[in-house]
Amino acid sequence: MINIKTEEEIELIRENNLLVSATLAEVGRHIKPGISTLELDAIAEEFIRSHGAVPAFLGYGGFPNTLCISLNEQVVHGIPSSKLVLKESDIVSVDCGTIMKGFYGDSAYTFTVGEVSEDVAKLLKVTKESLCKGAMKAKAGNRVGDIASAVQLHAELNGFSVVRELVGHGLGRNLHEEPEVPNFGSRGRGPLLKVGMVLCIEPMINMGTKSVIFEQDGWTVRTKDRKPSAHFEYAVAITKDGPDVLTDFNVIENAIKQ
Repeated sequence: MINIKTEEEIELIRENNLLVSATLAEVGRHIKPGISTLELDAIAEEFIRSHGAVPAFLGYGGFPNTLCISLNEQVVHGIPSSKLVLKESDIVSVDCGTIMKGFYGDSAYTFTVGEVSEDVAKLLKVTKESLCKGAMKAKAGNRVGDIASAVQLHAELNGFSVVRELVGHGLGRNLHEEPEVPNFGSRGRGPLLKVGMVLCIEPMINMGTKSVIFEQDGWTVRTKDRKPSAHFEYAVAITKDGPDVLTDFNVIENAIKQ
């Protein structure tokens, strides 16, 4: 069942997603060669708890940490570890969630560690653009397929591939609600979008093949050809005035420029 939110509930979801954005900004300030992904995880957990929220991913389905941190060819759901130490030219997808006042926040951002190649920079740029193009279709009267098609078209026109096995989702009192929001599909297909829906749109775009491997740890997903993958996610509310993005990438990007 698709849950329709009131304006008051959307504001509580916004509050969570702004905290997620601030957490990602705090993590971004510490991303540099030599830091481990477990250290980044600890920074995030302390930040979330100090702001009166609880890490949404910690213990979710048995996941052992606050953040999903995925490096380079890892697509999503990477487990933080003291053995995973960032190095120059890595790319780092950081997925973060919070629970506060009975609602969830959920967003992701892919960071660079120092300088990256032009091809990798293009992958990140196009993935973020795909997210924006998908979000622009999050309007009442459209369908989920309109979002999915916009993401897929932009990614593939730029020579990249779209992961099929993993999708976006609704967001509210639960971390994952209906409907599923794929990053591929046909316009005019799928569930009807209505005012009051909140969706997490999250393109997972690969430089090479769209095929992925699920690792033996039960969580980490990587590209089959081990080429880089990028992941950006934000929450969008559907309002009578159009899409309302509840996540703030500006605060993240301003933090990493400092």
